[in-house]
Amino acid sequence: MNKFERQNHEPADHDTLTDEIPGELSHITTEVIDVSDAPPIAPRAPLTQDEVRTILISLMLTMFLAALDQTIVATALPTIGRQFGDVSNLSWVITAYLLASTAVAPVFGTLSDIYGRRAMIIAALSLFIVGSILCALAPNMPILILARGLQGLGGGGIMPVVQTVISDVVSPRERGQYQAYFSGVWVAAGIGGPIVGGVFAEHLHWSMIFWINVPLAVGALALLLPKMAKIPVFHRRRKVDWLGGVLLMASAVVFMLVLTWGGNRYLWLSPTIIAMLGASVALAFSFVWYARRADEPFLPLPLMGGTVVPYAMAAGGCALGAITGLTVNLPLYYEVVYHLSASEAGLALIPLAAISTCGAAIAGRTMARAKHYKRVAIIGTSIAAVSGCALALTTLPLWGLLVLLSVFSLGLGTTFPISVVSLQNSVARPQIGTVTGAMNFFRAMMSSFTVAAFTAILLMSLGADISLVGEHHGSVNAIPTADMITAFRYVFGAAAALMAGATLCMILMEERPLAGPGTAPPAEMAE
Repeated sequence: MNKFERQNHEPADHDTLTDEIPGELSHITTEVIDVSDAPPIAPRAPLTQDEVRTILISLMLTMFLAALDQTIVATALPTIGRQFGDVSNLSWVITAYLLASTAVAPVFGTLSDIYGRRAMIIAALSLFIVGSILCALAPNMPILILARGLQGLGGGGIMPVVQTVISDVVSPRERGQYQAYFSGVWVAAGIGGPIVGGVFAEHLHWSMIFWINVPLAVGALALLLPKMAKIPVFHRRRKVDWLGGVLLMASAVVFMLVLTWGGNRYLWLSPTIIAMLGASVALAFSFVWYARRADEPFLPLPLMGGTVVPYAMAAGGCALGAITGLTVNLPLYYEVVYHLSASEAGLALIPLAAISTCGAAIAGRTMARAKHYKRVAIIGTSIAAVSGCALALTTLPLWGLLVLLSVFSLGLGTTFPISVVSLQNSVARPQIGTVTGAMNFFRAMMSSFTVAAFTAILLMSLGADISLVGEHHGSVNAIPTADMITAFRYVFGAAAALMAGATLCMILMEERPLAGPGTAPPAEMAE
């Protein structure tokens, strides 16, 4: 008899169960397993090169919108103030956007890991469009400020979601090259924004700086949404920790207000600033205390540890802080030391802003080919630190200053693709949105802190109660050239120290293998 033949020749329906079998069956689990989050059995068809190109173009357009609205408003502010008869609150048109966009960056990053990239990019762009329309229709300054805050909620969500979608579409080894393209988008927005804003305000109407966002945002959605269905899905549905998110956002908003008002509206050691700083610290500690005890915290604290994430965040934060702090304060140096006009000072900023894109492109191409990819960032940040020291120790003609600033910017630019890709490469797929949002949040906070620190250095060095941003009149024009040169030695020295810190972080950061063409992706633990 072969082993597959029934030993009992009675019909099957005549067989009876022994007494032991029903008892064993009763112990079998009847739990119903939810498979709604399970990946499809058949893998998705890979994206074609044309589809990847279409997605990246739409993402670049989307990011351009968020970047443009941080600069395009500046040159139209005098016109807006004259129309509404309110100049004292003009700064809030900028501040409201920055506060909102900084506070919600980690929120959108985390929610994209919970509800998916498609839902969050639609939410971010919808908020941005509605905010732009309300800004254009604002009848007075308070409504405009509120609308700018709403617009900032959308703009702050765009950056982390876009960077997360890139990680879903492009392998880590290739991703650095595309990060360089997105750095170019920021440069184009930084240079073109003030020019376009000034043209609209002078020759058309200031509301056009907001109306222009609507067709661009709709066009980005029209390009992106048809392709989103083919993008791999890595999000995981879970309970949203709203209390943790609120604590984190509240702490960030209060701290940003301290950096905005300190030394400007209130003295740094005034009771108001000290109380606000204490409130920010208390909220931050409350967030940490709650995150340690929550089952699924809004921002898992272990995710911020390890041998990659904290160093990548710190390096990127130092680099962005250095370039932002110099960009804000250098026009004053140009006007006082080299006697440039405001427009000429703006043009003199182009090397600092534009050359960083070349550094990012070099680092991105290196990542695609070299095994030890972080060496280019170590070399680049070291060159930037040395250039910063040279700027602090020497007095140069304008052409020499621009050459040194270009070298500084070239080295600084290598930090961005290395830090972003390394950070995303170090976490599990369902956590990329969360860590990317946290990275953008930390960078924005670092930029605000650096701008405030550089301004405080200048004020202490010059020993004068002057305004270092906007229109420079009165006491600014009366500052001796030698005093301004001496004051900026400390500013350049601070920028060099930041880049030295970025170098140290790059050295300490673990260099993990990058998955890409011709390499097997690293195995991931199942959720």
